[in-house]
Amino acid sequence: MSRKIVDVAAAVITRPDGSFLLGQRAPGTFYPGYWEFPGGKVEPGETPRDALVRELNEELGLEVEIAWPWIMREYEYEHAHVRLHFFEVPRWTGEITDHIHSALSWQRIDGLTASPMLPANGPVLASLALPHEYGITHAWQIGVDRQLAQIDAALARGLQLLQVREAMLDAPARRAFAREVVVRARAAGARVLVNDDTALARETGADGVHLPAARLAALDARPDLPLVAASCHDRAELERAAALGVDFAVLGPVKPTLTHPDQPALGWSAFEHIVAGLPMPVFALGGLAPSDMESARAAGAHGIAAIRASWRGVV
Repeated sequence: MSRKIVDVAAAVITRPDGSFLLGQRAPGTFYPGYWEFPGGKVEPGETPRDALVRELNEELGLEVEIAWPWIMREYEYEHAHVRLHFFEVPRWTGEITDHIHSALSWQRIDGLTASPMLPANGPVLASLALPHEYGITHAWQIGVDRQLAQIDAALARGLQLLQVREAMLDAPARRAFAREVVVRARAAGARVLVNDDTALARETGADGVHLPAARLAALDARPDLPLVAASCHDRAELERAAALGVDFAVLGPVKPTLTHPDQPALGWSAFEHIVAGLPMPVFALGGLAPSDMESARAAGAHGIAAIRASWRGVV
């Protein structure tokens, strides 16, 4: 017999330096000593966001100013089946005063010291490690040398995730380009995905593969690579990506694009509706610039994916 699902609001409280807040569960609770993201149960009549605002005030003395919807994950503990609604909280007021945890700790994803993590919260760390910008190459349009120069400049300013999307290059040129991108990204500590070519991803030492929607629909299992993403255009494709266990998805176009000028744009309202309640991060794509980041986050996007905007102004 299936158990009643308990809805819980969970906060990824962040600071500008990239750190986030964890609390250690107190003695006398389930999983004492384990670390978790602050939050609590959604009461009858509350939305998850309402619950988040209330819980952070009661537990930590914070007044939430911004809470961006992020991902939703389910987990079955021995004592409860929980559905966790995660929000990022980048702005709040008040002095943090803990009322329920044994300890609080500001942590960084690249130097995590809090352990062990509550089982339901642990997998969230992999999603939290994803940067908020996803650059997509188009060397076939602007030339390999120019694209590589732009990549160097973007990596120097902090780009940490990019996709080699070069179906229009012939096989030898695509192989050489992908290999060169991986070398440069590795030196900068960035990660690279290759579009629709798992063999090339493995050959070049890339971190993973980005699946076009048609490839996503044809697969029965997730490719055996550390990082897998997928392009999606509607809720059904996103749910297919979630079922396959991808690390993140890209949804668009949100705005009209030069690449597909005749394809209808979703707009932010439709984007927010389509991505709500998914277990993996979703990047917004299509006609977007860095100035759209806050709108994207407010609509539930993890960040922005871009072909031109990631390279604009760098070379």
